[in-house]
Amino acid sequence: MISTAKIEDFFAEMKASDSLVSVEGKLTSIGPKGLIATGLSHVTGLEDFVSIRGKAGDFTAEVVLVDKEYIIAKPLNADAQIYLGDAVRAVGKPRFFPTEHWKGRLLNAMAEPLDGKGSLPMGPRAVSYAGKPIAAVERAQISRKLLTGVKAVDLFTPLCYGQRMGIFAGSGVGKSTLMGMLAASPGFDCAIIALVGERGREVTEFIHEVLGDTLQKSIVIIATGDESASMRKRAALLATSLAEYFRDEGQNVLLMMDSLTRYAQALRELALAGGEPPVSRGFPPSVFSALPQILERSGPGLVGSGTITGIFSVLVEGDNHNEPVADAVRGTLDGHIILDRRIGGQGRFPAVDVLQSISRLQQKAHTPDQAKIASDLRKLVHRYEDSRDLRALGGYSPGKDADLDRALNIVPRLYTTLTQTPADGPTADAFATIAQALQTPQK
Repeated sequence: MISTAKIEDFFAEMKASDSLVSVEGKLTSIGPKGLIATGLSHVTGLEDFVSIRGKAGDFTAEVVLVDKEYIIAKPLNADAQIYLGDAVRAVGKPRFFPTEHWKGRLLNAMAEPLDGKGSLPMGPRAVSYAGKPIAAVERAQISRKLLTGVKAVDLFTPLCYGQRMGIFAGSGVGKSTLMGMLAASPGFDCAIIALVGERGREVTEFIHEVLGDTLQKSIVIIATGDESASMRKRAALLATSLAEYFRDEGQNVLLMMDSLTRYAQALRELALAGGEPPVSRGFPPSVFSALPQILERSGPGLVGSGTITGIFSVLVEGDNHNEPVADAVRGTLDGHIILDRRIGGQGRFPAVDVLQSISRLQQKAHTPDQAKIASDLRKLVHRYEDSRDLRALGGYSPGKDADLDRALNIVPRLYTTLTQTPADGPTADAFATIAQALQTPQK
């Protein structure tokens, strides 16, 4: 449970001049959209916290609407027992004080430890949820290639430090496993991982079975699917703020969010509670303005500082890659990796669809020779897949088309070589591995 006392602890370290004036209101209405309180409109703003003190204990809520007569707030605790007449007090916006010693820890969306290892040490510099993207003209240029160790990614959708990549897939196609493999890349100083709206069982599996030793250089922020919309939203915001902190310290940071879709769903719930109308499959307009705001906070920092390489999973509903959230996110990111259920059904993992996946920074990550090899292999894969139905019907005989014969010889071996699991570990040079596999005579 998120206690009011814990929220107020964040303000104890602030300067006296920054402290809030103690003003109390009263809870006058409780409904599915939220809690209505009077007497606080003049001292609260959107996304501020208020504390509720009543018969059942203390709870904290997030303000989602401010009217001249009242405010509407959503409790951070989904099971909060709140009653009419409870006292409501303005708290404001919390700040956090991260340090290097936060690495290896599991936190909730309020930066409270979940791993039983004691309280978190406090650093010298304050961080808030609401970071601000670096101005476009002040950012350093993206120029350095990042080796992830995942063959399919390094070959067909290469990454650079400071790039933002999306992993698009339906449920159960291997998004979390692929993200765990990417987190194991040795090229990062730290990894900030936000598990937003995940199942509790999958959280434990991801930490112990997928993340493994990578946890020692990671901070994992957890808000499971049964937690409130405010907690799910703030897990994503806290992760982004921590990534900005370590980037400004000069580190190359990996920011991973699983999933961005559930962050958008949390935003939708809060916006609807504030009275905003739905416009696109139930999503209010503010969701589509909030998504670029959080995504733009990743990327390269100022010249001479660190970078934030963002990997965001997008859960496409019904395997529809053109649904509103996926469509909006794809236009903001620097590339997308498409995981295909059909490929996973063939036992090929990671189930990357190399024909639909793209990196917008491939020309910076690949040398001209590597780009040509990747392009030639992509053409062979296209030819192989395009002829699948014809071959299944027995309509092709070898020797009639030299290019197709070459695809039939190379692509099956390429698929076998690209298959990779977390137990295999990272691959140092994907091109050398592929070249060796393709030079081996076909059995």
